[in-house]
Amino acid sequence: MCGRYVLKRQDLEALMAQLGVKDPRDFVSRYNIAPTTVVPAIRVGSDGTREAAALRWGLVPAWAKDAAGAPLANARAEGIATKPAFRDAFRRRRCVLPASGFYEWETRGRVKLPQYFQLAGEAPCLLAGLWETWRSADGVELQTCTIVTTRANAVVAAFHDRMPVILPPAAVARWLDPAVNEPAALEPLLVPAAAPMSVRAVSPRVNSVRHDGPENLAPPSASDAGPQLALGLD
Repeated sequence: MCGRYVLKRQDLEALMAQLGVKDPRDFVSRYNIAPTTVVPAIRVGSDGTREAAALRWGLVPAWAKDAAGAPLANARAEGIATKPAFRDAFRRRRCVLPASGFYEWETRGRVKLPQYFQLAGEAPCLLAGLWETWRSADGVELQTCTIVTTRANAVVAAFHDRMPVILPPAAVARWLDPAVNEPAALEPLLVPAAAPMSVRAVSPRVNSVRHDGPENLAPPSASDAGPQLALGLD
């Protein structure tokens, strides 16, 4: 799965420039992005050009009766082409989410110890995503997204059996191209990252979404004990 990630301002600027998209100037670095957060994504707009969009993380299917249920933060690559919540978006509404890195947790008894994963050299990455538009009965529109996950590569597997799909640069154009809508052309992209990656233990401050500063990426210390070790969204 992918339940938290990091996006630094300078990495967003670099990725937007790489994709030829104007970056949202109001975005500031985030060090603990969690589901229900509004996040920057890149997709192809109605005019056929790439655009930046602000999407709430946690997909709400267009056919959902309301938006009050648990949002779908992740979409498993296996079966994505047939599952009702994802199949239409998989064919027609794909996006990428810029990221600096992501977190997973090592479990020791009842303690959750966060680990930070990123590409080698601290290079930013693009996560495969889907987006959807949901409308209420009175016409209120909500645009949401989900991160596609796949089986873990060797680096992540030591801590978790799933990881987000990190698209290599050569795959981004195909993923975003609305003219490509056959699962057979898209599913080969949904594989574990082959690029070299690194992992390191970071502060248990990450366990609470109330903590969203660069200190989250500091190594854990003896003072990082107590209630913060309990993973939660509070």
